[in-house]
Amino acid sequence: MKRNLLIAAALALFGTMAASAQTVNVKASVPFDFTVNRATLPAGEYSLKSMDEQGAAIAIRDLNSKTTNLVISSSCRSSKSASQTKLVFHRYGNRYFLSQIWTAGDEAGRALPAGAGEKEIARNVSMQEVVLVAKN
Repeated sequence: MKRNLLIAAALALFGTMAASAQTVNVKASVPFDFTVNRATLPAGEYSLKSMDEQGAAIAIRDLNSKTTNLVISSSCRSSKSASQTKLVFHRYGNRYFLSQIWTAGDEAGRALPAGAGEKEIARNVSMQEVVLVAKN
């Protein structure tokens, strides 16, 4: 009986994890240079796409230079569905850091961790959030 209860709990947890997996497939025109992890990427046309079933590994491809950066993200949630597909940046002065990716109609998005460079600049400069509407 105890074993059946554990199996049922494991299946419920697996179903919840599968339902909350948020994959990304977004195209965006970014009008400014921005940083992801330690890489500074130039303004331009980008494709952001999940590389695994959970949506955690994201490939950020510069469509102009054909270079790709990989980043590990985590799930983030909102109390209501995103009205638009969008990229959220943290702005400190004239430096931008990609922070979140949201797809229209979803309550779950992807959050990118703040790197050491962002954490350092955040100690001395106030942050503004910049939202860029994208396409999916």
